[in-house]
Amino acid sequence: MKVLVTGGGGYIGAVLCQRLLDAGHDVRVLDRLYWGRQPLESLVDRVELVQADVRGLDSSVLAGIEGVVHLAGLSNDPTAEYRPDANWEMNAVATQELAAACRRAGIRRFTFGSSASIYDGLGDGLFDETTDVKPRGAYSRSKHAAEEALLHLAGSEFAPVILRQGTVYGFSPRMRLDLVVNTFIKDALQRGKLFLHGGGWMWRPLVDILDVCEAHIRCLEAPSGSLGGEIFNVVHQNFQIRQLAMLVAGSLSLRGRPVQLQDAPLPALNRNYRCTNRKLHDRLGFTPHVTVLESIETILQELDVDNPMRLAHPRYYNIEWMTMLEEIFQSRGGFTSVWSSDQEEPQALTAR
Repeated sequence: MKVLVTGGGGYIGAVLCQRLLDAGHDVRVLDRLYWGRQPLESLVDRVELVQADVRGLDSSVLAGIEGVVHLAGLSNDPTAEYRPDANWEMNAVATQELAAACRRAGIRRFTFGSSASIYDGLGDGLFDETTDVKPRGAYSRSKHAAEEALLHLAGSEFAPVILRQGTVYGFSPRMRLDLVVNTFIKDALQRGKLFLHGGGWMWRPLVDILDVCEAHIRCLEAPSGSLGGEIFNVVHQNFQIRQLAMLVAGSLSLRGRPVQLQDAPLPALNRNYRCTNRKLHDRLGFTPHVTVLESIETILQELDVDNPMRLAHPRYYNIEWMTMLEEIFQSRGGFTSVWSSDQEEPQALTAR
């Protein structure tokens, strides 16, 4: 199958492209390359790379495509809240336009990386795909709007599958250190201590990046149309934040790096929610299985643990990197904003 991966140079996308190739699929990547080509460096001779913004889609990028994995867009709360206009354009509007273009082109197979964060704010409970959600943040609202657009377009000619991904952990060539498990590892290495905001009693559904990729591939490879219009939670397990801190601290302690846990005030935005992965198991026969402990060990093997201050580089943090690029654009004068869909060359800035 020839698969288009939007956002294929991103945190999940870079891993997914490798997994798709391993499974025997051909891959075309559509990515603005905000983080340059480095995340795809090992795959550059094996994928077709189209540097473009998903908001300005040229229909020719769909030529010969049999399936689409749509991951492109802003991917966390701070970035979405910082530029809600760009967030809405990328996550909601561009998703609807891409889906409509796929339907016109006769591309039925389509998976969408949504977010389990749309369950946040519903109170206590274990939520499933039938829950009446009321997303409260800019990021969650944009993902929910995209879901509704996909369900509206679903039919015999277009069979989108929505994957509500839990908070992802794990190593990627386009590494992020602004996700809870990854962040705890970085903080433990740099400071030797972890802060438990509000005691760390909040719940969060977690899933490893490899399991997220597996879920997308299984949906793509399912009989055409069999999962169209379906929503699946993609979750390994629900954890309280303090549990994750203890797992990270324990793993570092075994390496001779003691880590202290300290209470801290609650942040302004406090996410607290749980959800079930039962439907994923029942319909796809798949249960995410890569544990937090396994992933912590992989990350520690891949990161430069002897030079932890290098982990402070902005490229590991979405909002820091994007705002840095914006400052560079402004300093050059006359250049289009990094948040614009204009094809000014972010890759030229990130190549260094």
